[in-house]
Amino acid sequence: MSRTAVIAAGGVVAGLILIPIIGFLPALLVLIGVPVIAYLMLDPSQRRRLRRVARKEIGR
Repeated sequence: MSRTAVIAAGGVVAGLILIPIIGFLPALLVLIGVPVIAYLMLDPSQRRRLRRVARKEIGR
């Protein structure tokens, strides 16, 4: 499996574990909110680099 697929699978597993513990909506907010906050914490140059790398992977 590619690195991206492993990360996605880990996110699904984390979501399934969180749902019975804290409920569906809070678990969904955690799964969506954490990556968004991490992205917003990047410097503008790091964001540009991340977008460029993502575009290259999509274009393959």
